[in-house]
Amino acid sequence: MRRGIAATALVASLALAATACGGDSGSDSESGGPVTITWWDTSNATNEAPTYQALVKEFEAANEDIKVNYVNVPFDQAQNKFDTAAGSKGAPDVLRSEVGWTPAFAKKGFFLPLDGTEALAEKDEFQPNLVEQAEYEGKTYGVPLVTDTLAFVYNKELFAEAGVEAPETWDDLKKAAATIKDKTGVDGYWGSTQSYYAQPFLYGEGTDTVDADAKKITVNSAEARKAYGTWLDLFDGKGLHKADTTADAYAHIQEAFVSGKVASILQGPWEITNFYKGSAFQDRNNLGIATVPAGSTGEAGAPTGGHNLSVYAGSDEAHQKAALKFVKFMTSAKSQETIALKNSTLPTRDDAYTDQVKADPGIAGYQGVLPAAQPRPALPEYSSLWGPLDEELPQIAGGKESLDKGLGDAETAMAKLVPDFSK
Repeated sequence: MRRGIAATALVASLALAATACGGDSGSDSESGGPVTITWWDTSNATNEAPTYQALVKEFEAANEDIKVNYVNVPFDQAQNKFDTAAGSKGAPDVLRSEVGWTPAFAKKGFFLPLDGTEALAEKDEFQPNLVEQAEYEGKTYGVPLVTDTLAFVYNKELFAEAGVEAPETWDDLKKAAATIKDKTGVDGYWGSTQSYYAQPFLYGEGTDTVDADAKKITVNSAEARKAYGTWLDLFDGKGLHKADTTADAYAHIQEAFVSGKVASILQGPWEITNFYKGSAFQDRNNLGIATVPAGSTGEAGAPTGGHNLSVYAGSDEAHQKAALKFVKFMTSAKSQETIALKNSTLPTRDDAYTDQVKADPGIAGYQGVLPAAQPRPALPEYSSLWGPLDEELPQIAGGKESLDKGLGDAETAMAKLVPDFSK
């Protein structure tokens, strides 16, 4: 799950118009020259893209018959742009696809099944639950490149000054936040109103937005109401920062944490490099990373995110063959180790967690919380279900509507997205 990629819409649109290739890039191979494939990379343009660009050059040097047209596409634009491009046969040969997009694009026939291909030749080396997230109706449509999940991240120095430890439950967090406020003067916790960051509260009550197997919308169930009630309570109380419902809330929360103005937040590993840039974490070992607190069930869980590399089904055979070779290279243990060391992101295969990779306290910390990560159901519409909640949760947290009304409205909106699901 990534939030905010710096790029201008004009530059992005010009680049995409010039480089979306799919079925239009076959002339290079027909003339006897190297095959040129296009890759849309959705990583952070500032912190992560340079690593991927360097790997592209390394791949080209080892494969003189293949050229890679690298395009960095802003994450928040990529899903719609690829959907449009693929529908008109103008998509890139390879897409860095967020895990939630994979089943949706597979359902539309935009992605090539990778089972039995060179790209998935080392399938057994990848963490099984991550491969499972790349599957749809028994076939695999992506190779896991990086993974992530949410964790409870905290300022060890502030927690130590207050004499508290990382909380095991949400109730523990409320008590710890009050103590931190008393002892240090800063807020102990600042929560997000984004629906993705509310998922751990649902998992802590043993539920989700939907029950995909039962084909039932559960966002307004008794368990979900309890979960969101706990989430809402963490915006009001001593040491609990009030809800920020502005468009820049994400940046405000992040800045407060890295500058030591708030002691803890929920966050993913995509921010590790930015944590280290903050004044509070010049000593990287001051960054505490723990499993998200548990709900009343005693269980703790956080959503599994990350990205797969997928191949466009509309490309011709020569481009698909080159794309499969490229995907294998980019998801190899060596490439994933490089990506982890340069970008502080989490590999998807155990053999990439080398001693050098695990020497990064951020990576080691997030690796430790991965067992609590909950795979998403193979439901093409699943990620879109957060949309209605992103509309309602800020209204609820800001006191503009009740929890019952907000969840009821979200349930109604979700029913339009999965019309064959019951309430």
